Amino acid sequence: MKGKYTIIFLFVLVLGTLILIGYVMKSTSEKLPDSAERVPEEFLKPMLHKYVRLRGTIRIKHYFDYIDSLVTAYDSLTSYPLSEHLLVRANPWIIDTLANMDYYRMMQQDSFVYDQKQLIVLHPKDSLFIPDSLIAVALLHKIKSTRIDVNIPEYKLRIFEDSTLVHTFPIRVGQDQKRYLKMADRITDLKTKTGNGQIVSYTRNPTFYNPVNGKQFYVTKRDDGKTTLMPQIPWIETEINGSRDGQMIHPTTNPKSLGKAYSNGCIGTSEADAWVIYYHAPIGTKLTIRYDLKVRDSLGNEKVLEDIYTHETLTK
Repeated sequence: MKGKYTIIFLFVLVLGTLILIGYVMKSTSEKLPDSAERVPEEFLKPMLHKYVRLRGTIRIKHYFDYIDSLVTAYDSLTSYPLSEHLLVRANPWIIDTLANMDYYRMMQQDSFVYDQKQLIVLHPKDSLFIPDSLIAVALLHKIKSTRIDVNIPEYKLRIFEDSTLVHTFPIRVGQDQKRYLKMADRITDLKTKTGNGQIVSYTRNPTFYNPVNGKQFYVTKRDDGKTTLMPQIPWIETEINGSRDGQMIHPTTNPKSLGKAYSNGCIGTSEADAWVIYYHAPIGTKLTIRYDLKVRDSLGNEKVLEDIYTHETLTK
């Protein structure tokens, strides 16, 4: 009989322990931060858990503010430096969501969007993963080993991690001419400059000026003839050969110009590709812009590209 009571006592003890654990886990999961608020102090220690669940809607116009608030709240809790780029790279579905807000991708779904800032990036009950130290170290290695390669006559921008090619994007480049630009107040060579450098800054909510006449604008006429507000997609500033000449990597609202020498010197991409490039190009990312006419295709065969610039550019 004594053994029987011992077994019953142990069973009740284990059952009570399991119920207590379940209650603690439930109460902890309910203390996840609200998306519209800064994380309260009392929630910081429970957030040693790996997920943040949203309770509100985050649109593009508030997206960067919200991501910044998460970084501020959780950076002190991690053993590594948490950043916007690291957080989003740990949640790659966010990049896919932003890329799918490309105007032309939306139009393929018969969805016309006049103001992309109103589009929803994060929905209630979406969960954001806060990486542990092992995952963070692996991501930081990828970020540190990332480099961007642009070949002007090929109209290609490539992203490498170490020697591994991870992305290839079509681009547009600067025109083969000189022109007076009001914003520079001088005649400017519009060719995209070659050399080695890095990413030095970015503008996450850009304002838009016509470099020719210096006038600010707010809307754009799309390739399909429709007019929309300009999108809020980051512009990336480059430094080439130690010089910052305003040569940016940024989206174009007219992707028919990709594969052409069309810009005033900047490197243009599609809206979708601009988001991917941004999250692979934190400040300090290495960048090479070259002018190589001889390249190899996917089968390894050599081909010679059209010489779109003058010999002067080739010798730089």
